[in-house]
Amino acid sequence: MFEAFKGDQVDVRTGGGTKEWETQYDFPAFKKGLIIKASFTTKDAQVMQGFVFNTRRKKFQDRRVRQALNLAYDFEGQMRLQSFGNYNKRTQSYFQNSELQATGLPQGRELEILTPFKGKIPDEVFTKEYVNPVNGTPQNIRRNLREALGLLNAAGWNLKNAALTNEAGEQMTIEFLLDDPGFEDVALFYKPNLERLGIKVTIRTIDSSQYQNRLNDFDFDVITGVFAQSLSPGNEQREYWGSVAADRRGSRNTIGVKDPIVDQLIDLIIFSKNRADLVAATKALDRVLLWNFYIVSQFFRAENFLPHWDRFGYPKPNPDYDIGFPTLWWWDEEKAKKVAAQK
Repeated sequence: MFEAFKGDQVDVRTGGGTKEWETQYDFPAFKKGLIIKASFTTKDAQVMQGFVFNTRRKKFQDRRVRQALNLAYDFEGQMRLQSFGNYNKRTQSYFQNSELQATGLPQGRELEILTPFKGKIPDEVFTKEYVNPVNGTPQNIRRNLREALGLLNAAGWNLKNAALTNEAGEQMTIEFLLDDPGFEDVALFYKPNLERLGIKVTIRTIDSSQYQNRLNDFDFDVITGVFAQSLSPGNEQREYWGSVAADRRGSRNTIGVKDPIVDQLIDLIIFSKNRADLVAATKALDRVLLWNFYIVSQFFRAENFLPHWDRFGYPKPNPDYDIGFPTLWWWDEEKAKKVAAQK
């Protein structure tokens, strides 16, 4: 698709990643100014993308194990070394960059919603703001790996002869299942730190039909999952995190969340009577999901990249909640003539 775009077989490049944006615009059409690197931001909630643990597997059922695996992910180092530029930020919420995102400590109506669940949800929900660990330096990585190993030890996993083993002497193994070779570098960057904890890591990329079948049957350890949210969440939350969906073949509850408290929070969202209650219930759900470490979040990019051949006009600024493409774009005859003359 990118080659077709460069060769003027496609007017607008959609779906390109940050590495492509940062490193691959050195071809003649761009240097001549015939292609515009345009980007747009909106006020929509950003997508949660991350490594999803299949909690149907016994090894991922202890929250401390999942937290340890989050500590081992060197997001900062990956952004620096793999040419992701400054566009990608670490995701801190399932409703990132919106009023639905849980921030600070719970207060007001959100605290009222969460208080009855004290002792049944992680204590940190009430005492700490959720913030992902920071790596990026050898010192931070060592500190976080030490903390991770402590959590693993507490969960019954111990490092013996460079292998992380349980009481039965079984080594922890993790297979990252992918259907896109473009994600391999993300998993490969994560792999060395997991191996330093004594975990045997494999990365398997398969074709899309096999991948879908294994997802339908929940036959995986870890996948890269994407959870898109609207600013008016509702019934779809049951499909993402509801207990009923956890056992339904092919559901979007790939994590396997089966938590009656999560179910109650979802119902509060669905049956909210006003916007204030909806926001409070969504923040409460966000906080409970985050502190259960179901996902090692990767990154979001607030900017939407839409490089295009310089033949179009579009409104400036663009709408708050939509990039405006293609609905609000128009053909610009004068620009098109200039491009044709210079090609």
